Amino acid sequence: MEAKFMYPLQSCKIIHFVRHGHAMNNVEAQKDRDAVLSPHLFDAPLAELGRRQVENLRKRVIENGVMKRIELVITSPLSRAMETAVGVFGSQNESLVTSSPPIVALELARNRIGLRPANMRRDVSEYESLLYNPFPPLSFLDNIYIYIQMEDEEDKLWKIDVQESEEELLARGTEFMKWLWKRPEKEVAIVSHGMMLRHVLYGLAGDSHVPTGHDLCKRFDNCEIRTVVVIHKRLVRLRFHDGLIPRRET
Repeated sequence: MEAKFMYPLQSCKIIHFVRHGHAMNNVEAQKDRDAVLSPHLFDAPLAELGRRQVENLRKRVIENGVMKRIELVITSPLSRAMETAVGVFGSQNESLVTSSPPIVALELARNRIGLRPANMRRDVSEYESLLYNPFPPLSFLDNIYIYIQMEDEEDKLWKIDVQESEEELLARGTEFMKWLWKRPEKEVAIVSHGMMLRHVLYGLAGDSHVPTGHDLCKRFDNCEIRTVVVIHKRLVRLRFHDGLIPRRET
């Protein structure tokens, strides 16, 4: 029998990493890489292909039972990610809205900041006005609510001539995981961008001695879902070595 390892459930989280669907900036980049610098791609939405990808992924997560298990969805505040998050994990039935997992738009989960207009977010008030009738191209998004968690009304992080370094992106991914670990939910979905997701996985891989060339850290396709079990090693050490027995939550 192959060796197995046992960890307390309280020390683990199941995380479903999802890259947003094919978006207009992806369409333009396939034609001309320099096109991604165009101001016309500001906060680029999903393209038609991306909307079809969202519908297909939604069917998959319902069929395999993932939808019923997810307790929280964290999304980048960029439109293409929020469209994907709500399209995949939101309820299509108005009477079932309260049974779908809460969706939180978080600044820490956004794409690499700076330089590319597609990675600049809208003002918070504009998102809030859109969410009363969110993203009309996806008709089943009516009555879905996203909790916007951002400190500033305007995007003060994005700069036209300075792009976030990979080191800074990795550090932000680490802060994001620290934030997530404080949450009580045990099974969550993160809907973000390929580069952000990979840097989060780089950080997790480094902590668990998995090489960054592993399939876990390879480039994400649009609307790809990749699932990992994350173990908080410090909590495991505390519970095993200090004899702490976690109380059952009620």
